[in-house]
Amino acid sequence: MNTRIYGEHDERTIQQLNRCMRVGSAAKGVLCADGHLGYAHPIGGVVAYEEHISISGVGFDIACGNMAVRLDTRYDDIAREAARILSDIGKTISFGIGQKNAVAVDHELFDSPLWDKAGVRDLKKMASQQLGTVGSGNHYVDLFEDEKGFVWIGVHFGSRGLGHKITTKHLALAGAKDGMEVAPALVHQNSEIGRSYLAGVTLGGLYAYAGREWVVERVRQIIGGTVVDSVHNHHNFVWRENHGGRDYWVVRKGATPAFPGQRGFVGGSMGDNAVILHGVENEQGADSLYSTVHGAGRLFGRMEAKGKKNKKGEWVRPPRFTREEMDSWLREKGVLLRGGDVDESPMVYRRLEDVLAYHGNTIEIEHTLRPFAVAMAGPGEFDPYKD
Repeated sequence: MNTRIYGEHDERTIQQLNRCMRVGSAAKGVLCADGHLGYAHPIGGVVAYEEHISISGVGFDIACGNMAVRLDTRYDDIAREAARILSDIGKTISFGIGQKNAVAVDHELFDSPLWDKAGVRDLKKMASQQLGTVGSGNHYVDLFEDEKGFVWIGVHFGSRGLGHKITTKHLALAGAKDGMEVAPALVHQNSEIGRSYLAGVTLGGLYAYAGREWVVERVRQIIGGTVVDSVHNHHNFVWRENHGGRDYWVVRKGATPAFPGQRGFVGGSMGDNAVILHGVENEQGADSLYSTVHGAGRLFGRMEAKGKKNKKGEWVRPPRFTREEMDSWLREKGVLLRGGDVDESPMVYRRLEDVLAYHGNTIEIEHTLRPFAVAMAGPGEFDPYKD
Protein backbone atom coordinates (compact mmCIF):
# COMPACT_ATOMS: atom_id res chain seq x y z
CA MET A 1 0.00 0.00 0.00
CA ASN A 2 1.52 3.31 -1.12
CA THR A 3 1.28 5.42 2.05
CA ARG A 4 3.55 7.79 3.96
CA ILE A 5 2.92 8.34 7.67
CA TYR A 6 4.48 11.16 9.71
CA GLY A 7 4.47 11.07 13.50
CA GLU A 8 2.84 8.70 15.97
CA HIS A 9 -0.81 7.68 15.68
CA ASP A 10 -3.28 5.28 17.23
CA GLU A 11 -4.11 2.15 15.25
CA ARG A 12 -7.67 3.25 14.41
CA THR A 13 -6.41 6.36 12.62
CA ILE A 14 -3.91 4.36 10.57
CA GLN A 15 -6.58 1.79 9.73
CA GLN A 16 -8.85 4.61 8.58
CA LEU A 17 -6.22 5.83 6.11
CA ASN A 18 -5.67 2.25 4.90
CA ARG A 19 -9.42 1.85 4.38
CA CYS A 20 -9.43 4.97 2.21
CA MET A 21 -6.62 3.48 0.11
CA ARG A 22 -8.59 0.32 -0.66
CA VAL A 23 -11.48 1.97 -2.50
CA GLY A 24 -11.92 3.78 -5.80
CA SER A 25 -8.84 4.89 -7.71
CA ALA A 26 -6.68 5.78 -4.68
CA ALA A 27 -3.01 5.86 -5.68
CA LYS A 28 -1.15 7.50 -2.79
CA GLY A 29 -1.95 8.30 0.83
CA VAL A 30 -0.28 10.51 3.44
CA LEU A 31 -1.00 10.97 7.14
CA CYS A 32 0.43 14.16 8.63
CA ALA A 33 1.84 14.31 12.14
CA ASP A 34 -1.20 16.16 13.54
CA GLY A 35 -3.56 13.43 12.33
CA HIS A 36 -6.39 11.79 14.22
CA LEU A 37 -9.64 9.94 13.57
CA GLY A 38 -12.22 11.70 11.39
CA TYR A 39 -15.48 10.96 9.58
CA ALA A 40 -14.52 8.06 7.24
CA HIS A 41 -11.22 9.82 6.43
CA PRO A 42 -8.59 10.82 8.99
CA ILE A 43 -8.00 14.43 9.92
CA GLY A 44 -4.50 15.18 8.65
CA GLY A 45 -5.05 12.66 5.87
CA VAL A 46 -4.21 13.22 2.21
CA VAL A 47 -5.28 10.87 -0.60
CA ALA A 48 -4.58 11.19 -4.33
CA TYR A 49 -7.22 9.60 -6.59
CA GLU A 50 -6.88 9.10 -10.32
CA GLU A 51 -10.58 9.50 -11.15
CA HIS A 52 -12.53 9.95 -7.92
CA ILE A 53 -13.31 12.71 -5.45
CA SER A 54 -13.85 11.83 -1.81
CA ILE A 55 -16.74 13.71 -0.23
CA SER A 56 -15.68 12.26 3.13
CA GLY A 57 -12.12 13.42 2.46
CA VAL A 58 -13.07 17.06 1.97
CA GLY A 59 -15.45 16.76 4.92
CA PHE A 60 -18.40 18.79 6.13
CA ASP A 61 -16.49 22.05 6.52
CA ILE A 62 -15.60 22.55 2.86
CA ALA A 63 -12.63 24.89 2.43
CA CYS A 64 -11.93 25.27 6.12
CA GLY A 65 -8.64 27.12 6.18
CA ASN A 66 -6.46 29.87 7.54
CA MET A 67 -5.63 33.42 6.63
CA ALA A 68 -2.97 35.59 8.22
CA VAL A 69 -1.90 39.15 7.45
CA ARG A 70 1.00 41.17 8.80
CA LEU A 71 0.40 44.80 9.65
CA ASP A 72 2.89 47.64 9.74
CA THR A 73 1.65 48.12 13.31
CA ARG A 74 3.99 47.21 16.16
CA TYR A 75 2.76 45.24 19.17
CA ASP A 76 4.35 47.68 21.60
CA ASP A 77 2.19 50.45 20.15
CA ILE A 78 -1.10 48.65 20.84
CA ALA A 79 -0.25 46.42 23.83
CA ARG A 80 -2.15 48.62 26.28
CA GLU A 81 -5.17 48.56 23.96
CA ALA A 82 -5.24 44.76 23.52
CA ALA A 83 -8.19 44.17 25.87
CA ARG A 84 -10.24 46.91 24.19
CA ILE A 85 -9.36 45.60 20.72
CA LEU A 86 -10.39 42.07 21.71
CA SER A 87 -13.69 43.39 23.08
CA ASP A 88 -14.34 45.31 19.86
CA ILE A 89 -13.65 42.17 17.82
CA GLY A 90 -16.27 40.33 19.88
CA LYS A 91 -18.77 43.12 19.24
CA THR A 92 -18.01 43.33 15.51
CA ILE A 93 -17.58 39.68 14.44
CA SER A 94 -20.26 37.02 14.99
CA PHE A 95 -19.01 33.81 16.63
CA GLY A 96 -20.90 30.54 17.01
CA ILE A 97 -22.31 28.07 14.49
CA GLY A 98 -25.40 29.30 12.75
CA GLN A 99 -24.90 32.90 13.75
CA LYS A 100 -25.91 35.62 11.33
CA ASN A 101 -23.79 38.61 10.41
CA ALA A 102 -25.24 41.88 11.67
CA VAL A 103 -23.92 43.48 8.47
CA ALA A 104 -25.17 42.46 5.03
CA VAL A 105 -22.12 41.50 2.96
CA ASP A 106 -22.52 41.92 -0.79
CA HIS A 107 -20.18 39.81 -2.92
CA GLU A 108 -19.90 38.85 -6.56
CA LEU A 109 -19.93 35.13 -5.71
CA PHE A 110 -23.69 35.38 -5.15
CA ASP A 111 -24.05 35.92 -8.91
CA SER A 112 -21.99 32.83 -9.75
CA PRO A 113 -23.52 30.06 -11.93
CA LEU A 114 -22.05 27.56 -9.44
CA TRP A 115 -25.17 27.86 -7.26
CA ASP A 116 -27.20 26.25 -10.03
CA LYS A 117 -24.49 23.78 -11.08
CA ALA A 118 -24.29 22.51 -7.50
CA GLY A 119 -28.08 22.55 -7.08
CA VAL A 120 -27.92 24.77 -4.00
CA ARG A 121 -29.59 27.99 -5.08
CA ASP A 122 -31.95 27.52 -2.12
CA LEU A 123 -28.99 28.00 0.24
CA LYS A 124 -28.10 31.45 -1.06
CA LYS A 125 -30.09 33.39 1.57
CA MET A 126 -28.56 31.48 4.48
CA ALA A 127 -25.10 31.84 2.97
CA SER A 128 -25.57 35.56 2.49
CA GLN A 129 -26.56 35.98 6.14
CA GLN A 130 -23.61 33.96 7.41
CA LEU A 131 -20.84 35.38 5.22
CA GLY A 132 -18.22 36.92 7.50
CA THR A 133 -19.15 34.91 10.61
CA VAL A 134 -16.59 32.66 12.26
CA GLY A 135 -18.39 29.65 13.75
CA SER A 136 -17.53 27.61 16.81
CA GLY A 137 -15.22 24.78 17.90
CA ASN A 138 -11.59 25.54 17.08
CA HIS A 139 -12.43 28.44 14.75
CA TYR A 140 -10.96 31.73 15.83
CA VAL A 141 -9.67 35.24 15.31
CA ASP A 142 -6.19 35.56 16.81
CA LEU A 143 -3.79 38.45 17.20
CA PHE A 144 -0.07 37.67 17.15
CA GLU A 145 3.31 39.32 17.58
CA ASP A 146 6.10 38.13 15.30
CA GLU A 147 9.83 37.90 16.03
CA LYS A 148 10.34 41.51 14.90
CA GLY A 149 7.53 42.89 17.03
CA PHE A 150 4.92 43.38 14.29
CA VAL A 151 1.24 42.49 14.65
CA TRP A 152 -0.41 39.71 12.64
CA ILE A 153 -4.12 38.95 12.35
CA GLY A 154 -4.92 35.25 11.96
CA VAL A 155 -8.29 33.61 11.30
CA HIS A 156 -9.41 29.99 11.01
CA PHE A 157 -12.81 28.92 9.64
CA GLY A 158 -14.42 27.64 6.46
CA SER A 159 -17.63 27.71 4.45
CA ARG A 160 -19.96 27.70 7.45
CA GLY A 161 -23.49 26.29 7.02
CA LEU A 162 -23.18 26.43 3.25
CA GLY A 163 -20.38 23.86 3.18
CA HIS A 164 -22.12 21.61 5.68
CA LYS A 165 -25.33 21.53 3.66
CA ILE A 166 -23.52 21.02 0.32
CA THR A 167 -21.76 18.03 1.87
CA THR A 168 -24.92 16.64 3.47
CA LYS A 169 -26.78 16.90 0.15
CA HIS A 170 -24.10 15.05 -1.83
CA LEU A 171 -23.49 12.39 0.81
CA ALA A 172 -27.19 11.55 0.54
CA LEU A 173 -27.03 11.50 -3.27
CA ALA A 174 -24.05 9.16 -3.07
CA GLY A 175 -25.85 6.86 -0.62
CA ALA A 176 -23.05 7.19 1.93
CA LYS A 177 -23.08 5.24 5.17
CA ASP A 178 -22.96 7.23 8.39
CA GLY A 179 -20.14 6.66 10.85
CA MET A 180 -16.44 7.00 11.55
CA GLU A 181 -15.15 3.58 10.55
CA VAL A 182 -16.88 3.18 7.21
CA ALA A 183 -15.62 3.41 3.65
CA PRO A 184 -15.32 6.99 2.39
CA ALA A 185 -18.01 8.31 0.08
CA LEU A 186 -16.51 8.62 -3.40
CA VAL A 187 -17.95 10.06 -6.61
CA HIS A 188 -16.48 9.64 -10.08
CA GLN A 189 -15.21 12.78 -11.75
CA ASN A 190 -17.46 12.23 -14.80
CA SER A 191 -20.64 11.33 -12.94
CA GLU A 192 -23.55 13.73 -12.55
CA ILE A 193 -23.11 13.70 -8.77
CA GLY A 194 -19.37 14.23 -9.19
CA ARG A 195 -19.82 17.28 -11.39
CA SER A 196 -22.42 18.72 -9.03
CA TYR A 197 -20.18 18.11 -6.02
CA LEU A 198 -17.15 19.70 -7.66
CA ALA A 199 -19.25 22.79 -8.39
CA GLY A 200 -20.28 22.82 -4.73
CA VAL A 201 -16.69 22.48 -3.51
CA THR A 202 -15.57 25.30 -5.80
CA LEU A 203 -18.40 27.48 -4.52
CA GLY A 204 -17.56 26.63 -0.91
CA GLY A 205 -13.94 27.58 -1.55
CA LEU A 206 -14.85 30.98 -2.94
CA TYR A 207 -17.25 31.53 -0.05
CA ALA A 208 -14.60 30.65 2.56
CA TYR A 209 -12.02 32.93 0.93
CA ALA A 210 -14.52 35.79 0.91
CA GLY A 211 -15.51 35.24 4.53
CA ARG A 212 -11.97 35.15 5.85
CA GLU A 213 -10.99 38.21 3.85
CA TRP A 214 -14.00 40.12 5.19
CA VAL A 215 -13.25 39.21 8.82
CA VAL A 216 -9.56 40.08 8.51
CA GLU A 217 -10.39 43.47 7.04
CA ARG A 218 -12.88 44.25 9.79
CA VAL A 219 -10.29 43.38 12.44
CA ARG A 220 -7.68 45.49 10.62
CA GLN A 221 -10.04 48.44 10.78
CA ILE A 222 -10.31 47.97 14.55
CA ILE A 223 -6.53 47.85 15.03
CA GLY A 224 -5.51 50.28 12.33
CA GLY A 225 -2.41 49.98 10.20
CA THR A 226 -1.73 48.68 6.69
CA VAL A 227 -1.43 45.09 5.47
CA VAL A 228 2.15 44.43 4.28
CA ASP A 229 2.03 40.63 3.93
CA SER A 230 -0.70 38.03 3.47
CA VAL A 231 -0.95 34.22 3.56
CA HIS A 232 -4.19 32.43 2.72
CA ASN A 233 -4.89 28.70 2.32
CA HIS A 234 -7.59 26.03 2.50
CA HIS A 235 -6.83 22.80 4.34
CA ASN A 236 -10.12 20.93 3.72
CA PHE A 237 -10.39 20.76 -0.06
CA VAL A 238 -9.78 18.85 -3.29
CA TRP A 239 -7.33 20.07 -5.93
CA ARG A 240 -6.41 18.80 -9.40
CA GLU A 241 -2.63 18.34 -9.15
CA ASN A 242 0.24 16.73 -11.02
CA HIS A 243 2.53 14.40 -9.09
CA GLY A 244 5.24 12.35 -10.75
CA GLY A 245 3.94 13.26 -14.19
CA ARG A 246 0.37 12.06 -13.49
CA ASP A 247 -2.76 14.09 -12.73
CA TYR A 248 -4.74 13.31 -9.59
CA TRP A 249 -7.60 14.62 -7.51
CA VAL A 250 -5.76 15.30 -4.24
CA VAL A 251 -8.05 15.44 -1.23
CA ARG A 252 -6.67 17.06 1.93
CA LYS A 253 -8.65 16.93 5.16
CA GLY A 254 -6.88 18.96 7.80
CA ALA A 255 -3.66 19.20 5.79
CA THR A 256 -1.93 22.28 4.40
CA PRO A 257 -0.73 22.31 0.76
CA ALA A 258 3.02 22.86 0.77
CA PHE A 259 4.39 22.82 -2.76
CA PRO A 260 7.92 24.26 -3.12
CA GLY A 261 7.69 27.92 -2.14
CA GLN A 262 3.98 27.72 -1.32
CA ARG A 263 3.24 29.51 1.95
CA GLY A 264 0.88 28.44 4.69
CA PHE A 265 -0.35 29.73 8.04
CA VAL A 266 -0.51 26.99 10.69
CA GLY A 267 -1.87 27.62 14.17
CA GLY A 268 -1.11 25.71 17.36
CA SER A 269 -3.66 26.22 20.14
CA MET A 270 -5.08 29.26 21.90
CA GLY A 271 -2.03 29.28 24.15
CA ASP A 272 0.75 28.29 21.75
CA ASN A 273 2.73 29.87 18.95
CA ALA A 274 1.68 29.67 15.30
CA VAL A 275 3.94 29.69 12.22
CA ILE A 276 4.15 30.93 8.67
CA LEU A 277 5.89 28.26 6.61
CA HIS A 278 6.53 27.21 3.02
CA GLY A 279 7.14 23.95 1.21
CA VAL A 280 10.56 22.77 0.04
CA GLU A 281 11.56 20.97 -3.15
CA ASN A 282 13.04 17.57 -2.28
CA GLU A 283 12.24 13.86 -2.42
CA GLN A 284 10.60 13.88 1.00
CA GLY A 285 8.31 16.76 0.05
CA ALA A 286 7.23 14.99 -3.12
CA ASP A 287 6.61 11.78 -1.14
CA SER A 288 4.24 13.73 1.14
CA LEU A 289 2.22 14.93 -1.89
CA TYR A 290 3.58 18.36 -0.88
CA SER A 291 1.38 18.41 2.22
CA THR A 292 2.00 19.33 5.84
CA VAL A 293 0.13 19.81 9.11
CA HIS A 294 -2.77 22.23 9.50
CA GLY A 295 -2.40 22.58 13.27
CA ALA A 296 -1.04 20.84 16.34
CA GLY A 297 -3.62 18.04 16.30
CA ARG A 298 -5.99 16.98 19.05
CA LEU A 299 -4.96 14.55 21.78
CA PHE A 300 -8.43 14.32 23.32
CA GLY A 301 -11.92 14.57 21.86
CA ARG A 302 -14.29 17.35 22.81
CA MET A 303 -16.54 15.22 25.01
CA GLU A 304 -13.58 13.73 26.85
CA ALA A 305 -12.12 17.17 27.41
CA LYS A 306 -15.35 18.76 28.66
CA GLY A 307 -16.65 15.83 30.69
CA LYS A 308 -20.33 14.97 31.17
CA LYS A 309 -22.94 15.86 33.78
CA ASN A 310 -26.27 14.18 34.56
CA LYS A 311 -29.60 15.99 34.87
CA LYS A 312 -28.80 16.85 38.47
CA GLY A 313 -25.66 18.65 37.39
CA GLU A 314 -23.41 15.98 38.88
CA TRP A 315 -20.32 14.80 37.05
CA VAL A 316 -20.83 11.45 35.37
CA ARG A 317 -17.44 11.82 33.72
CA PRO A 318 -15.25 14.63 35.06
CA PRO A 319 -13.54 16.93 32.56
CA ARG A 320 -9.99 15.98 31.72
CA PHE A 321 -8.94 19.59 32.27
CA THR A 322 -10.57 22.38 34.26
CA ARG A 323 -11.24 25.97 33.27
CA GLU A 324 -8.84 27.02 36.02
CA GLU A 325 -6.04 25.00 34.44
CA MET A 326 -6.76 26.51 31.04
CA ASP A 327 -6.87 30.06 32.41
CA SER A 328 -3.61 29.50 34.28
CA TRP A 329 -1.87 28.40 31.07
CA LEU A 330 -3.12 31.51 29.25
CA ARG A 331 -2.07 33.85 32.05
CA GLU A 332 1.44 32.38 32.01
CA LYS A 333 1.63 32.88 28.24
CA GLY A 334 0.19 36.40 28.40
CA VAL A 335 -2.83 35.57 26.21
CA LEU A 336 -6.18 37.37 26.52
CA LEU A 337 -9.18 35.16 25.70
CA ARG A 338 -12.67 36.06 24.54
CA GLY A 339 -15.01 33.02 24.61
CA GLY A 340 -13.53 29.54 24.33
CA ASP A 341 -14.05 26.51 26.56
CA VAL A 342 -12.02 23.63 28.00
CA ASP A 343 -12.51 21.52 24.84
CA GLU A 344 -10.16 24.00 23.13
CA SER A 345 -7.65 24.38 25.97
CA PRO A 346 -3.96 24.08 25.05
CA MET A 347 -3.69 20.82 27.04
CA VAL A 348 -6.12 19.16 24.61
CA TYR A 349 -3.62 19.57 21.76
CA ARG A 350 -0.17 18.35 20.83
CA ARG A 351 2.60 20.93 20.75
CA LEU A 352 2.98 22.43 17.29
CA GLU A 353 6.78 22.36 17.31
CA ASP A 354 6.67 18.60 17.91
CA VAL A 355 4.42 17.81 14.94
CA LEU A 356 6.34 20.17 12.67
CA ALA A 357 9.57 18.39 13.58
CA TYR A 358 8.22 15.13 12.15
CA HIS A 359 7.93 16.79 8.74
CA GLY A 360 11.61 17.69 8.82
CA ASN A 361 13.05 19.32 5.73
CA THR A 362 9.79 19.18 3.73
CA ILE A 363 9.01 22.66 5.11
CA GLU A 364 10.80 25.79 6.27
CA ILE A 365 9.54 28.18 8.94
CA GLU A 366 9.44 31.85 7.90
CA HIS A 367 7.88 33.40 11.00
CA THR A 368 6.99 32.32 14.52
CA LEU A 369 3.91 34.11 15.83
CA ARG A 370 3.17 34.57 19.54
CA PRO A 371 -0.54 34.94 20.35
CA PHE A 372 -1.56 37.77 22.66
CA ALA A 373 -5.34 37.87 22.07
CA VAL A 374 -7.74 35.09 21.04
CA ALA A 375 -11.43 35.39 20.13
CA MET A 376 -13.58 32.25 19.84
CA ALA A 377 -17.19 31.23 20.32
CA GLY A 378 -18.14 30.90 23.97
CA PRO A 379 -20.02 27.99 25.56
CA GLY A 380 -23.39 29.69 25.11
CA GLU A 381 -23.00 30.56 21.42
CA PHE A 382 -24.94 27.68 19.91
CA ASP A 383 -25.17 26.29 16.40
CA PRO A 384 -28.73 26.19 15.07
CA TYR A 385 -28.13 25.61 11.35
CA LYS A 386 -27.93 21.81 11.62
CA ASP A 387 -31.51 21.64 12.95
